[in-house]
Amino acid sequence: MKRALSLLLVFIVFSLVPTVPVKAETIYPLDVLEYPSPGAPVVALPGETVTMKVQNGVDITALSIVSVLNGPYELQIVGKNGNELQVKIPENVVPDDYFLIVKSNKGEVVIPNGVWILKEYPKVLRIAHVSDTHVTSAAKVGYVVGEKFCRSISKCGEDSIPLHSYVATGSVYTYWAMSDAVDVIINTGDVVDTAGDLKGYMLFSQIAELTSAAGRAMITIKGNHDDPPKYFSKFIAPPYYYLTIGKFLIIVLDSDGDTAHPTMDQLEWMEKVLEQNPDKIPIVLVHHPYWYKTPEGRSGKIEGLSVFDDWETIAPLVSWYWIGGPERKSEDIAKRFLEDVEKYNIKLVLSGHVHADYVQLYVDKNGNEHWFVTLTATGAPDKREKDNWYGSRMVYIYDDGKVELPMIKEKFGTIFGPLSSLPVPQEFMVFRHHGDEGTALKFINEYQEITGKIAVIVPEGAKVDDTVTNVKYKVLGERTIGDRHYMLLEVTIPKGSSELVITKAKDTKKPQVSIAYTSPSKPIKGKPFKVYFKASDNLGIKDLYVEIEANGEVRKYPAEPTKAVGDYFLAQIPGVEADTYTIRVIAVDFYGNKAVAEKVMGKTTTTTTTKTTTTTTSETTSSESSPTQTSTATTSETCGPAVIIGLALLPLLLRKRK
Repeated sequence: MKRALSLLLVFIVFSLVPTVPVKAETIYPLDVLEYPSPGAPVVALPGETVTMKVQNGVDITALSIVSVLNGPYELQIVGKNGNELQVKIPENVVPDDYFLIVKSNKGEVVIPNGVWILKEYPKVLRIAHVSDTHVTSAAKVGYVVGEKFCRSISKCGEDSIPLHSYVATGSVYTYWAMSDAVDVIINTGDVVDTAGDLKGYMLFSQIAELTSAAGRAMITIKGNHDDPPKYFSKFIAPPYYYLTIGKFLIIVLDSDGDTAHPTMDQLEWMEKVLEQNPDKIPIVLVHHPYWYKTPEGRSGKIEGLSVFDDWETIAPLVSWYWIGGPERKSEDIAKRFLEDVEKYNIKLVLSGHVHADYVQLYVDKNGNEHWFVTLTATGAPDKREKDNWYGSRMVYIYDDGKVELPMIKEKFGTIFGPLSSLPVPQEFMVFRHHGDEGTALKFINEYQEITGKIAVIVPEGAKVDDTVTNVKYKVLGERTIGDRHYMLLEVTIPKGSSELVITKAKDTKKPQVSIAYTSPSKPIKGKPFKVYFKASDNLGIKDLYVEIEANGEVRKYPAEPTKAVGDYFLAQIPGVEADTYTIRVIAVDFYGNKAVAEKVMGKTTTTTTTKTTTTTTSETTSSESSPTQTSTATTSETCGPAVIIGLALLPLLLRKRK
């Protein structure tokens, strides 16, 4: 009997295990092509033949390119040499930044920013420099008030805007995709905050897709936070590579994680590339900055020296990342690189990593200028607070090697000051909300009015709702590429707060809000505590904040995300000087539908209530606190296998008891 019951129990347990269908292996962009990739596009003119490199074991069956407005165009493979393909660009291609559609024996893959077609090669390459975006699927939040940046809300105050690295990164890419002052966005590394954060790379990839759909090309390099490059080398680009843009040669070096400098093999590879392109203007991208300081300070000039004659004078100025600390463990690499800078007349080196702005001009004995430009963190909040912010900058390099940093001297009086970047996204923020019914964007723009292209992901059939949109716009076109439907608009974003709503129908559903708990559960009078709560909406929450009503006064506190995309938030309360008070969470969507959750705190009793109201569009409550990216919440139900197993065991237990 025992054996029969045991067999019955095993049968029941296995019958409760759901049958999971075997999923096809995920194909990432770099599983098929080594080059081009989302971070390293092929650059060409119409009618040119370009080289693409295939991964081992991959057989390409078809190639095509498409953008929201142009194409599709079939690409012709005109030659093969090992893993390299010679691919002809059609003569009739309209200049744009294109998604590359690759069909192969591994399956089909869509590569945004795969092919960048120019009308003509530029005489000046206009770069939007971003760095250290540190996108994370978890929480990574800083606080901003105008030009002020703080790592703690207690320093910035209740009027500050919590800015997540994902929102900061999406904002800066949106801005430079709109700007007609740049040609390409270059990200000098630490794309994500943790190399193993698959969701973080997926979030960054969506930002890249929207940027490419808006027509802006991108070049991306690896940082130490992208090391080991398990996902970087599947989603973004190879660890090191090079590409040409007409007269300009861009060489990407890998500073090898915490090693913090390239290997000697890489430098030898770079030298071969430079020798093969003697007529180009060299630009080097490397995550860790070469210089630590100049005789004038962190930023400034180093003049009249040569690595071949004055190395001992130069060496103390070189960063420990490159030279290998006080022991100079990698001095040979540091010296060799500067020799290459002089020998091959490398005009520009772009870096990041230190989360601060440095501009260092090295003028060798022959009078050649070599610019070393290091950018503060664009997305990471863990940086020094003094003379710092969430920044990006423009860097122009001409085909004669001249380098300029536009707008920096006009803003700060010098390009060698503690700040040499522009306040984007510090003063330009875009909060995107993607839902099943549409997409809503809220802009907070304290910088300057801008007009340009914005791409959004929307359901097919969605339209701009003019009743809740207060920006000037023009729909340029829309198209489904891969599994996403993109709409491309020309939008004017004024200074102040504004909204763009694209939806299939007017939103009549109220948000959902509920207070989860406080930490500590029983806050001490006058002491700081946190309020954790859940808030969601079918289209997106425009304003979300917490009010504390005590002693007849009401104070407002901004909502912070507990992860990049989700429905859970918190508010930091500095303390309440009252025995009894009310915590109120307020959520208002883009149509003015309002929901409120309340919790009354007291010495002996605590009560929680939720109430909702629906207002007309003209009555929409506004707030200076930032909304936060929300997504459709997913829930799962668990059936009762434990109960069934318990029932199956009951006869055995009863028999044993008897």
